[in-house]
Formats: sequence, C-alpha cells, structure tokens
Amino acid sequence: MDGWGLRAAVVADVEVIAELRAAVLRADLERLGRYDEHRVRQRLRDSFSAEHTSIIEIDRELVGCVTVRPVEGRQWLEHFYLAPDRQGQGLGSAVLRTVLEGADAQGVAVGLNVLQGSAARRLYERHGFVVEAEDPIDVYMMRPAGGTR
Repeated sequence: MDGWGLRAAVVADVEVIAELRAAVLRADLERLGRYDEHRVRQRLRDSFSAEHTSIIEIDRELVGCVTVRPVEGRQWLEHFYLAPDRQGQGLGSAVLRTVLEGADAQGVAVGLNVLQGSAARRLYERHGFVVEAEDPIDVYMMRPAGGTR
C-alpha cells in the first residue's frame, strides 16, 4: 500500500480516535457481550498518550492510529485502528511492518492484546506474533526482537 504516512498525534486527535475505536471494535465487543457506547470511547480517552501515538494518514486524511509505548523492556502496541473502509488493502500490514522495523532496530520485543475472535489476530500472526496467554476476552501476543523466537 503506497501513499500513506504517519504523523505525531496531538491532544486534539483524541475524540476522532475515540470515535474510530468505537466503530472498529463494535462488532467484536458486541459478539463478546462487552460493548458499551460510553466505555468504548472513555477507555481510549483514559489511556491516550499523544507522545506515543502516531496518526495514519492518506492524503492528509486521518484513516487510523497506532500507539507504541515502552513497557517493561518491550514495546506495547495498542490502539491500532484503521477506518473500516481502509481495512483489507494492505495498509495494516504496511503500518505494522514500520512499527516492527523500529522495534527491531532497538532490539526489543513487541507485545499486544487482541480481542478473542478478532480478525486482527491473523494479521499479527502473519507478522511473527505468538500467543503468550489468553482469557475469555483477550489474547495476549508477543513478537520477539528481530521477529524470531
């Protein structure tokens, strides 16, 4: 996928990202019996970090976001959302490759959690993530530094 870029997030992006999160997660959260119109947005607001978040743009249009924050000797990938009409076109893989290249350059592993049954899990598995643990709601995955175990 060509023509996309990343820019640093600013505090003013939080509400757009909260709406994007609600749209992207709705079907999976409803399937899990966990969708709450307010909570889905508030959880993003409560954990938003402009310092660690990048906005994904195509032609200066916000089409997604990704947060990568340092946690306990690894990077934690979170709030990785693409607008529904931008999914399935290779953009997620392109962004994820960029994130993983940065982690590999630093020699650190990358961890994340994904909702049980989410199609995003296949994306992460294709990029070397393996399951570390799971519970009824989340699957916790890790990709070692350099992408090898």
